[in-house]
Amino acid sequence: MARPKKDIESLKAIRVNVRMTVNEYLIVSRNAATLGMGIPDYIRKKVTGRPLPRTKVTPEDRRLFVELSRIGNNINQLTKNAHLRMHSPKDLYRRLGELRHLLHELKSNITNK
Repeated sequence: MARPKKDIESLKAIRVNVRMTVNEYLIVSRNAATLGMGIPDYIRKKVTGRPLPRTKVTPEDRRLFVELSRIGNNINQLTKNAHLRMHSPKDLYRRLGELRHLLHELKSNITNK
């Protein structure tokens, strides 16, 4: 049994050739790969204004987001404790130093991607 023919509207009969610089091609191919699409589909959707799929979050980025959230939570707790004077200033400075160290590690992980 033969496959049914496509209607004229959905038939991709016209071919368009585009010249790009190497940098432009790398940008387009990286953007397409990030969205899990092929380059022709990415360009077709981008040019026609159709919505692109949402960017997929990598496991590494997810881990970094969770770590940032934890650091923010720790800073909030330190601020609350400082206002309530539940801890000695030395303890707060020690904890703040630990958070600075974690933030520095996180920043270096993000910039070394």
